[in-house]
Amino acid sequence: MGKAKSGTLKVKQSNQQVNQYDKILRENIEAALPGLIKNLLGIDAVYTEELPDDIQHTKERKPDVLKKVTDKKDKTFVLHIEFQVKDEPEMVFRMAEYYIMLLRQYQLPVRQYVIYIGEGNPTMPDHIHSEQIDFKYQLIALSAVDYHLLLRSDNPEEKMLAILANFGSGNPGRIIESIVKQVINASKGDFSKLRRIRQLRILAQLRNLAPENLAIMDSIAKYISEEKDILYRRGEIKGIEKGIEKGKIEGEEKKSYEVVKNLLVANKFTIAEIANFASVTEAFVKKVKKTLK
Repeated sequence: MGKAKSGTLKVKQSNQQVNQYDKILRENIEAALPGLIKNLLGIDAVYTEELPDDIQHTKERKPDVLKKVTDKKDKTFVLHIEFQVKDEPEMVFRMAEYYIMLLRQYQLPVRQYVIYIGEGNPTMPDHIHSEQIDFKYQLIALSAVDYHLLLRSDNPEEKMLAILANFGSGNPGRIIESIVKQVINASKGDFSKLRRIRQLRILAQLRNLAPENLAIMDSIAKYISEEKDILYRRGEIKGIEKGIEKGKIEGEEKKSYEVVKNLLVANKFTIAEIANFASVTEAFVKKVKKTLK
């Protein structure tokens, strides 16, 4: 009985981790997508259009990315992208199902990609060759992509994915330090910087980075946190508090306020947990709480 419970717990923990990765991708993918389409997929898009992500005939599917694209050669097609954490043998059948449903619904050529962000090289099949079916999608392992390709982007969302890419023969510690610093420099505001560092820390778990390399990331995050705390001690928080009282909050201050307010409304977290999630002081959380009464 103990073994069964232990196995169930491991499955739950694994699912929670996958959900964390999915959440990070959902939050950042739209901003990172133009660069990924051009640099990773090699598509020169001149026009993209969002397509409804519910495909329903006999089944319902929700693709990670679904776009109608027109490229520089004036070719129009449906672009379908899936981000995959697990090396899933059944993925080829899922992609084939998507292909048939998309082709039927949009009557356009369909280009499909699976971007694997898990550990190691994926072994999942990328084709079905049988007497009646000849199907193939393109499988890209981010671990085989040169990290420079992602790091040269101006978008912090795309730069973050460099942590999952190929470091080559470079020094991992220095590369990680460069990635974190570039993500920080490309991010605007303390809240944004701290949020992306936390996301980087979660993504880094996919690579099983050595503890000393993770320590580099944590030390940079700690530095920013301490710097932010100094600003609070200097009285910067008073400006936000006055804004709350007057009902006028702008920029990053407004983001922090909204995050704290939503976490309070959810009624699932302690004051300390909310302060940690939103990178603010507990006093600030209590101040926001008073405005909700």
